[in-house]
Order: sequence, then structure tokens, then C-alpha cells
Amino acid sequence: MAVSSPDLKAFLLATPFFGGLSPASLDLLVSMLVERRFETGATIVAEGEPGRAMFVVHSGMLEVSERLETGGAILMSSLRPGDFFGEMTLLEMQNRSATVVAETPTVLYELTAQQLYAFYKADIHAYVIVMQNINRELCRRLRRADARIKALEMRER
Repeated sequence: MAVSSPDLKAFLLATPFFGGLSPASLDLLVSMLVERRFETGATIVAEGEPGRAMFVVHSGMLEVSERLETGGAILMSSLRPGDFFGEMTLLEMQNRSATVVAETPTVLYELTAQQLYAFYKADIHAYVIVMQNINRELCRRLRRADARIKALEMRER
């Protein structure tokens, strides 16, 4: 489904990643995004592979899993429209920490490390806002992980 530019901008502004950007900064960032479409069952990123891009979920449902030492995998989270993933590889330049699979037909918007760097060079103020947005989301995820650890610890007592 084609998305008009005003609709896409409104959608992106409502996501944690793009909040607080000026119209001009948003226009610049939107011009850098590449739309990617995936069918049900497609692996978007695989744990352990090099990663140089992050993704914003426009439509679809995805599952995030990590491998276990036993060879199986554990579901870490589910993603839906407005969520983003892959940002860790842009911040720490490490391999992917998890596998993300499309559970339904999915439309994502991709932003590469190179594009993020170009954004930094073009609009450092907006870049700082984006970095703060990423950090806020990472803190939310850490708090959820802490709560899950606490709940598991309480079950064992």
C-alpha cells in the first residue's frame, strides 16, 4: 500500500523515534528512509550478522527472538506499527543481538548508519533529538527487562 508523504510524516511523528523533530528536520530524515516490504515468515535480521541499519515498523507484526545455548530460541518481544529495532547496531557497531521475523506481511522504513551520519552532518540539533529518543526507548526496554527479571526471581522464591 502506497503511503502519501503527509500520512507518512504524521505516522512517523507519532513514533518514539521521530518525536520532537521540526518539519524541516523530519523532511530531511524522511528523504533518507527506504521502504522495505517483507512477506510472512521472512527473516528481517538474523542474530550474529553484521548490522548497519535500523528499521521503523509501518505495518505488520514481527517477533524478536534470541538463540539459546541448547539450540532453541526464546521469544524476546513482539513488534507492531510505530516500534523500531536495529538501533543498537548503529550505536555500538556490534553484530545483531537478535533475530527479527515477520509474522504478517510487513512494511518497514530503513535508516542506515551512513544515512544517520549524513543526518548528523546536516542537522546536528535534530540528530541530538533522535539520539535522545533512541536512548529513551532503550531505557524503557531496560526497565521492562528489569521487571521481567524481578518477576522471574519472585517466582523462584
